Amino acid sequence: MTKTSSVGFPPAATRDAKFLILGSLPGQRSLERQQYYAQPRNAFWTLMGSLFGFDAGACYVDRLQSLNARGVALWDVCASAHRPGSLDQRIELSTVRPNEFERFFEMHPDITLICFNGATAASLYQRLVLPRLSVRAAAIASRRLPSTSPAHATLTFAQKQEKWRSVLAPFLE
Repeated sequence: MTKTSSVGFPPAATRDAKFLILGSLPGQRSLERQQYYAQPRNAFWTLMGSLFGFDAGACYVDRLQSLNARGVALWDVCASAHRPGSLDQRIELSTVRPNEFERFFEMHPDITLICFNGATAASLYQRLVLPRLSVRAAAIASRRLPSTSPAHATLTFAQKQEKWRSVLAPFLE
């Protein structure tokens, strides 16, 4: 039986991005639609719209442009990996191929903060990416934030929103 890998998306970033939000790997709905955070129950777009003041119900391209205009870059830790379904805990570590972060940081020199959308993204980055980065890239500040996934239901939307707001406050002005 051959395992097929999920393949992630290119980064959604402008050259002058100020911070990077990293997920782990797009889920099945996102892969089907070729859109970051396409699962309707994922709170990502609602959260970002509330923080950055744009319509979370706008078309995907407009939402991305709204984030990019505020200095936000989106990407995932995994360029590809085998994962049955969409749950992060089902990502098979031995199949993960991380994205090329060194090149990304060279092309986006103004990034001063990496925000992990959940524990899996943070863990994968720390384990598979951080040890391979240059000193400059490895020194970029990072924060793990609560996952916006519907699978992460231990916090309310308001609690997640407050945690994200407290970290992103310097970028919200």
